[in-house]
Amino acid sequence: MRLLSTKATCNSHGQDSSYFLGWQEYEKNPYDEVLNPKGIIQMGLAENQLSFDLLESWLAKNPDVAGFKSDGKSIFRELALFQDYHGLPSFKKALVDFMAEIRDNKVTFDPKHIVLTAGATSANETLMFCLAEKGEAFLLPTPYYPGFDRDLKWRTGVEIVPIQCTSSNNFQITEPALQQAYQEAEKRNLRVKGVLVTNPSNPLGTTVSRSELNLLIDFIKDKEMHLISDEIYSGTVYNSPGFVSVMEILKERNDLNDCGAQVWDRVHVVYSLSKDLGLPGFRVGAIYSENDVVVAAATKMSSFGLVSSQTQYLLSAMLGDKKFTKNYISENQKRLKRRQRMLVSGLQKAGISCLKTNNAGLFCWLRWSFGRRYSTEVRLNISPGSSCHCTEPGWFRMCFANMSEDTLNLAMKRLKAFVEESNDNRCSGFEDGAGSGLGWVSTSTFPPFSLTLTPEKNQTSTPIKERKTLQSQGGFRQVSTGPGDCHVRYASGSSVTPVAVKTLLSLRYPTWRPPDPFYN
Repeated sequence: MRLLSTKATCNSHGQDSSYFLGWQEYEKNPYDEVLNPKGIIQMGLAENQLSFDLLESWLAKNPDVAGFKSDGKSIFRELALFQDYHGLPSFKKALVDFMAEIRDNKVTFDPKHIVLTAGATSANETLMFCLAEKGEAFLLPTPYYPGFDRDLKWRTGVEIVPIQCTSSNNFQITEPALQQAYQEAEKRNLRVKGVLVTNPSNPLGTTVSRSELNLLIDFIKDKEMHLISDEIYSGTVYNSPGFVSVMEILKERNDLNDCGAQVWDRVHVVYSLSKDLGLPGFRVGAIYSENDVVVAAATKMSSFGLVSSQTQYLLSAMLGDKKFTKNYISENQKRLKRRQRMLVSGLQKAGISCLKTNNAGLFCWLRWSFGRRYSTEVRLNISPGSSCHCTEPGWFRMCFANMSEDTLNLAMKRLKAFVEESNDNRCSGFEDGAGSGLGWVSTSTFPPFSLTLTPEKNQTSTPIKERKTLQSQGGFRQVSTGPGDCHVRYASGSSVTPVAVKTLLSLRYPTWRPPDPFYN
């Protein structure tokens, strides 16, 4: 007799993703300025710690709120007993006003249409339960937040079909990509119930354009499906173009009589205070929908993950202070902009570039040719693009707002030193050569060639028969052969590593982007 459920024993949680594996390595050896200065620096955590002083200053000026008092009298008992899953009216009103303020009051939100949840994770999963059945699908543009493989799929049984976006247009969503994803779902006999986007994008750190939002609305209108806009980073936009909410687009189209009530009923917004206000530990999320049935169902489901009454009371007072929120939004965006510039400058000194359209979020989307050695050799934990389902190799997400300036400077110092060491010391040089190599890396951009890497000790090239041994030690894998392939031959010895090969290739062909297996 089975003692545990299938859910308890399955491997579909997504914990084996390289995104979470990087966290596991960090947890074994976390950096601490005093206790462990040589540890791994956490750059895979999208937390906003830049404006805690503003929050702490407000709390110091409002001690009654933090002490659960109103007009000098304790309301602790009242808060301790309150358990209505509809939420405190005062907090719901303060929250929707804050959401409108972030959007420059171009749109407003009705408190009656908001559902409180224990963070955005709960909000997104709740919407999956409301909108789709097990075995149905949602389309998500790539790259996307690795946690969605857990949040959207694990308990709901909903499938994700990627909308393949590429760097050729800075990963913007296109109509052909949407149609291709829809057709792929049909081939897999999956009924598509909607599209989910993050705006601003995690992991790209970019805002979704008006043209993309209009394209998405046209698509869901034509296909009669839902659109979920995860807007938890809406207050982190620090550069133009500014943030445009899907609700703003709906309002504009409604004014033009181009968007009926049926479309409004199929568009839903997810929000949270984890990123904009830097309070992930408070577990405050929300669903906003004009669909009364969705609101009613989601409200019932929210009883499984409520926001505490004490948290709601404190935040209703904080968000209700308009002088504070105005200053916080402005100052937080200035600090994010300054910190992002620090990161970009440090990366440039190391010869690493970021996505040029990066204008929001708590991270940069960068391209780097040194693969998975970033954790063990550079002692930085960053999120590999492959964990975000990016089909192009070499992309990573690097966070910058969850650490001090000194720690960020140290991270950039480590990175620069590693790149310089790889460039200068790993191999003494390389030469073009003929003959078959141990590994083949497909490319359609350059003519066939081979490289012979010569270690400082002038060891001879490794015979092909030793290929398996080198693979077990981290060598190249055979991908394919044929016209247009890139043949790489490398010498034996511990001083020659895949990192060195990638470095030399990137120096010779700086625009070349090899496929994923090259990074293993």
